Amino acid sequence: MATMKATILLAEDDTALSFVIKDNLQEAGYDVTTCNNGETAWQAFQKKGFDLCLLDVNMPIRDGFSLAKKIRQASDLVPIIFITAKSLEEDKIKGFSAGADDYITKPFSMQELIMRIEVFLRRTRKLKSDIKEEYQIGRMRFNYNELKLYFGDEVIGLTQKEADLLKFLAANPNKILKREEVLIHVWGKDDYFLGRSMDVFITKLRKHFKADPGIVLETVHGVGFRLNQ
Repeated sequence: MATMKATILLAEDDTALSFVIKDNLQEAGYDVTTCNNGETAWQAFQKKGFDLCLLDVNMPIRDGFSLAKKIRQASDLVPIIFITAKSLEEDKIKGFSAGADDYITKPFSMQELIMRIEVFLRRTRKLKSDIKEEYQIGRMRFNYNELKLYFGDEVIGLTQKEADLLKFLAANPNKILKREEVLIHVWGKDDYFLGRSMDVFITKLRKHFKADPGIVLETVHGVGFRLNQ
């Protein structure tokens, strides 16, 4: 049984196999989201952060290799396990090169899959616990896990996306960050509409910083942003 309700993205175009895997993983205590092609899986990943991804290689619209590359660009931490009928060495090398952490070949036992999942989840929980989640920004204290900014007795609540953006800025103080770099790191891709959304979140963060004039979230025109403190 899973020790906590981890979220898993399952991208598999074989409906019958997807049902069996999802059913077994849910019984083991996981929260599973299924997608039958690589593109809908990528859209799902951008909307919701997952603790682990299970990807088939041969899928319509976007294959597993391409999907793994996109996920890996967005997150260095999330484990990626390929589920595939391919057992050729060159395919495994291609999978690992795309960012996969493990490879399980069909047919496989559900018990083995669940054990492999738990190995990676334990590893990422340890990595996440070691990651700095609190930042001093000027006279403000930012706690990422709590989604809160503290300024004296004042407590400012943040949305998840505000916190994700602020975390990236706070981890790179007094440094110019390119727009496309911020978009890929926080939103998972660089496009015009997400860029407009990012500008809205930048404005929201500036409002939060008004209490401390020493914090300046600067727009470097034509380039990106710099959090001066």
